[in-house]
Amino acid sequence: MMKYRPILLSRNLPWQWALTFILPAVTIATVLVASWLLCPTVHATNPAVWSLAWSDEFDGPNGSAVDSAKWSFDIGGGGWGNNELETYTNRPANAAVQGGSLVISALKETYTGADNITRSYTSARLLTKNKFTQTYGRFEARIKIPYGQGIWPAFWMLGDNIDSAGWPTCGEIDIMENIGREPAIVHGTIHGPGYSGGSGITASYSLSAPQRFADDYHTYAVEWEPNVIRFYVDGLLYRTRTPADLPAGRQWVFNHPFFIILNVAVGGGFPGNPDATTTFPQLMKVDYVRVYQRTTPSNTPVLLTEDGTNRALALDSVTFKRDPFSVNGRYNFSPDHLTRLMLLSANLDLQPGEGPEIVQAQADDGNGNSYPLTVEWIGRLPDFDWITVVIAKLPNGLATANQGLVSITAHNQTSNTAMVAISP
Repeated sequence: MMKYRPILLSRNLPWQWALTFILPAVTIATVLVASWLLCPTVHATNPAVWSLAWSDEFDGPNGSAVDSAKWSFDIGGGGWGNNELETYTNRPANAAVQGGSLVISALKETYTGADNITRSYTSARLLTKNKFTQTYGRFEARIKIPYGQGIWPAFWMLGDNIDSAGWPTCGEIDIMENIGREPAIVHGTIHGPGYSGGSGITASYSLSAPQRFADDYHTYAVEWEPNVIRFYVDGLLYRTRTPADLPAGRQWVFNHPFFIILNVAVGGGFPGNPDATTTFPQLMKVDYVRVYQRTTPSNTPVLLTEDGTNRALALDSVTFKRDPFSVNGRYNFSPDHLTRLMLLSANLDLQPGEGPEIVQAQADDGNGNSYPLTVEWIGRLPDFDWITVVIAKLPNGLATANQGLVSITAHNQTSNTAMVAISP
């Protein structure tokens, strides 16, 4: 079951005053568009878009255990190489499904595990080792993290050869880490031989004050391809890593299968230990984990089209009807009454602070005449963070044409050309 959230429209749109009427329709359109994306007749032309390879939506009954076909548990209280203070267990008290999310609960309690180590805290560490691994792809989770001094939630991956090669030679990709004393900052890091632990190659993403990541769910992802790993928060690309980022002479070890880990640690060298300000229980809620793959790696924007044609998967951004589009729309809320076109693009990396000015759009009438399309808004499609919605204004020049052959350009890369039909 897919979980949808509304698209938020920019206050810079010319029909700003009508947002209270448009937002409900946008939510409906989001569901419709997402349904099309799940339909096998929809595809993007060369290169292919991401396709879902593995997921857990955590939609079981409240209080139920996680799916043992997908997850196992690390168990014990030995500090896990980080001087952590918790014992990890597989008890429902520390990890269970609740309200459509996996809830990992860090508890303050005296507990002695099977390893005969007594700790003052318990938590859970879930992993897909020996159950699911993948080389390359988009690894994404929607998570509401906890906060507080000494609390250390993480969504990360390890190379599946860890038992033979050891750490850090196996490689580690930290998709999201947070230390509770920094509630507005998350970190994305890679570790390998010669760049591990405190020397890991890291970057951070910050929310503007007074926001905290613990206040709501956020989407964390990496897109991992040969010789590149891109880090995202809420669909925004904030850092790209390649072998050029490694210390001289060090090896890039991200070319073999990895497995996924979700955990909440308590204490340790990175976050420090809890203090009198730290409250318990501390909960990390995971709405979903999804892994995608694609056959042709590319950073070139791709307009989505229907199978077997180059017909764009596009909507009138006000009526949410498909083509043919009338250039002049009587139901448009803008003073010029020109139709706004909603296009869907894969592989368009949005970076923090970027707006519609980074995208240029144009349409050819098929007779050698080309017209620019004013791009008024861009943003991520909810729950499909690898797809960007582009809203552009159709020009008067297409009013007498039968079709528009549309393309977009972003970050100096131009997409495929997709057709929209034009009606008088």
